[in-house]
Amino acid sequence: MGAELSPIQLILAASTPVKIVMLILVIASLMSWTIIFTKRRLIRRTKASSDDFEAAFWSGGDLNTLYQSAARKKGGVIGMASIFEAGFREFNRAVQQGDINPDKLIEECRRAMRVAQMREVDRLEQSLATLATIGSTSPYVGLFGTVWGIMESFIGLSGQGTATLAAVAPGIAEALIATAMGLFAAIPAVVAYNRYADKVVRLEYRYDGFSEEFSSILQRHARTRAAGGT
Repeated sequence: MGAELSPIQLILAASTPVKIVMLILVIASLMSWTIIFTKRRLIRRTKASSDDFEAAFWSGGDLNTLYQSAARKKGGVIGMASIFEAGFREFNRAVQQGDINPDKLIEECRRAMRVAQMREVDRLEQSLATLATIGSTSPYVGLFGTVWGIMESFIGLSGQGTATLAAVAPGIAEALIATAMGLFAAIPAVVAYNRYADKVVRLEYRYDGFSEEFSSILQRHARTRAAGGT
């Protein structure tokens, strides 16, 4: 009886619809864990890059030097450095063209930084919707397999004279495995989605704050140039 009711034997003996449900849940779980590990590396790398750049930015170094250092970085810049590069590039372009109207210049810089920030946030949020979908739908997919398995068990009993626990137990057990697999796929996805969504929001707040502070710095530079200063 123990061998007959082992999870592996029950999965192998399950009906075709239940096997399909289990296969879908296994694929969903693999997708979920792939996204979890990939997103973990991406967010950690982005946060570390933003921390390093923010420390360098507020150390009082020359902005042109910082910009050139970011532009030479292999693989491109990410995080806060990307927003800085977009804003300062727009600032330099306007200055080189002689367009140093402070209000117009700062508006253009802010627009460039908003676009860069949107790209950064979109990159961080990519695949989070997939995690949310897996987390919200996997339990129902597993429940469908459970309902189908139990239904088949009772249909099988209709041709027997008496219903015994030994007769109905295997079908119910295989059905409950589908529910367990649905929860196994859903729980990590939900936890990871909530955790990573919170981290993305926190980074977005940091980007907003930096954009405002950097805009103020650029505005002072623009007014100094417009007044004929150095």
